[in-house]
Amino acid sequence: MDILAALKQEEAKLKHQLTGIQRAINALGGTYRPAGSVSASKGKTGGPKRVVSAALRAHLSRKAKERWAKVHAAKGKAGK
Repeated sequence: MDILAALKQEEAKLKHQLTGIQRAINALGGTYRPAGSVSASKGKTGGPKRVVSAALRAHLSRKAKERWAKVHAAKGKAGK
């Protein structure tokens, strides 16, 4: 019976430690998350907005138009 008593005493000690840890977490505002936990919010990350220069936008637009011109030209040849 000494083993059972020792286990119950250890359980009580661990419960006391757990209560103290939970109080500490709540005192910090509950912001603690265990490693590997998934965030509940999947919104914006809050990082800076990515800005593209006007020259790059024009270059990308020109390349996209060239790609679409190839597609339309290939469709025209295949249809005739």
